Amino acid sequence: MVTPYCIRYHWDLWRTFLPVMQLVIRQYRPSDKDTVRFLFSTGIKEHIRPCFHNAMSSPLYLAVTLALCASGYLVCSALGAVVFPGVWVGLVYYCCHELYSSYVREKLQTDMQDIPGNYLSRPDDCFWVAEAEVDGRAEVMGMVAVVAKQSGDKSYGELFRMIISPSCRRMGLGVRMAQTVVDFCKERDFSEVVLETSSTQTAAVALYKKLGFSQVLSHTDTQAPSWIVKLAKVTVLRMKKHL
Repeated sequence: MVTPYCIRYHWDLWRTFLPVMQLVIRQYRPSDKDTVRFLFSTGIKEHIRPCFHNAMSSPLYLAVTLALCASGYLVCSALGAVVFPGVWVGLVYYCCHELYSSYVREKLQTDMQDIPGNYLSRPDDCFWVAEAEVDGRAEVMGMVAVVAKQSGDKSYGELFRMIISPSCRRMGLGVRMAQTVVDFCKERDFSEVVLETSSTQTAAVALYKKLGFSQVLSHTDTQAPSWIVKLAKVTVLRMKKHL
């Protein structure tokens, strides 16, 4: 059992550590490419397991699993009771894995292949990284980008590629990165900031709501086939913050 003293001790250590890691948010440099691409890939693929857990814990999928288990037992005895639901669970996991993995593959071959060309070639676009010194060496701990868009006579910014390293989460870095985009857009007199995230990314959704974003739309239009999106039980959430 953890005593109150231990809790206070670890909390004091945590508070002591926070100011030691000095995080600097700066514009992306070409030398960041490999680190940023790796952070993007691992950050997006982290959502595979929560996506799978969310799908399989739904009442519908639990009922399907139990029904297949019973059907398999009736058809093939004990072996069928394992194989039938096993195939179903494997299919759901494949869909969750492919949904996020295919997204990573596509983006690494497109905008993340040429970050300066896609995010730094126009004055109203930008790509930032959060850098911290760890063991005497500068490391990229987070990233975020914004692209200027036009809707009629109004300009707005769209937030992209928000990824925070696991070692820097729950330290306020996500808020700082998102606020950097908001401030950038305010300086350019944009009418609003918009973004899209997935329903699986509950922590990200909570962070954006904390910053004043509200959900305005949900859809399932992704680069993955519709049947994969449907079986993975994921929706894309579009959020907006008026400036």
